[in-house]
Amino acid sequence: MQDIKELNLKELEDRLLVRGMPKYRAKQIFTWIYKKGAFEFSAMSDLPVGLRNILAQEFFILDLKLADLQNSADGTTKFLFELKDNSFVEAVNIPAAKRVTGCVSTQVGCKFGCRFCASGLKGFKRNLSCGEILDEVLYLKNNAGAAELTHIVFMGTGEPLDNYDNLLKSIRLINSPEGFNIGARRITISTCGLIPGIERLAQEKMQFELSVSLHAADDKARSEIMPVNKAYPLKDLIQACKVYMDRTNRQVTFEYILAKGVNAELAAADKLILLLKDLRLAKVNLIAANPVPELDILAPSSAQVDKFKEHLFKGGINVTLRRERGQDIAAACGQLRLKHEK
Repeated sequence: MQDIKELNLKELEDRLLVRGMPKYRAKQIFTWIYKKGAFEFSAMSDLPVGLRNILAQEFFILDLKLADLQNSADGTTKFLFELKDNSFVEAVNIPAAKRVTGCVSTQVGCKFGCRFCASGLKGFKRNLSCGEILDEVLYLKNNAGAAELTHIVFMGTGEPLDNYDNLLKSIRLINSPEGFNIGARRITISTCGLIPGIERLAQEKMQFELSVSLHAADDKARSEIMPVNKAYPLKDLIQACKVYMDRTNRQVTFEYILAKGVNAELAAADKLILLLKDLRLAKVNLIAANPVPELDILAPSSAQVDKFKEHLFKGGINVTLRRERGQDIAAACGQLRLKHEK
């Protein structure tokens, strides 16, 4: 059986036409799956019974199981999903006043071993398929409570640009009016700095948001906490981001996790100002480190975080401070999976 979410609208129309069915049925099926959140073809009451039976014989809609669920006092909900090969991935719903942001994984594990992240502590297993990525989004949409899922961030387990084709296929269905109909500017792709992927994104005719995990502003320090920097050093990464901005006219957000004794001194802020000063559409998003016992990472004091932010602001950097969510439920990437697999 095939995951029906691997098919875009045109592909599903073609499959129905081969079966002698009118292609408008494909839009009805898309509506049931992506708008109404149907997980069973038998629920699609405006389809002929014969078609429902054919669909049930050839396709499935959802192929993951909820393995664990944790609710934070701040409203954040974290889901641990078990896939058909007994692998585990995480996804998170993050509510705010007028929005719900879904944080989605793209891989089982991660290859890149960033020092701040628990995602790669168990190593890399495999990419998620387009259908598996959309499984997460479907589940988040159906469990957003009274609110509506309005934003998607690819900031969960794995490196999105290392699974480029499945990532973009899923984004097109998330963005499609017949799919989830979430605007491209409400979809954020986060990367540790894979330059070939950034270059490919610059050629895509979509207005999504790009977020680059930076965490240090000189090659020596960044290579120590992000081994990917040895392959794609800062000079080349910043140039790729500049080209991306010039081609898309879109802002690039540089994520900077502040860790005590690692990168939170004002001297590090000065290097960051120097690195980004010529990027007209750059923004820095500061995040106090979410403590991960296995990584021996601690956040600096609130006063030190505020001082770092003010220093960047005075240096002409567009800077924001993101408060971590879900700390009481281990909502940092990979933490729930790590806890479950111990």
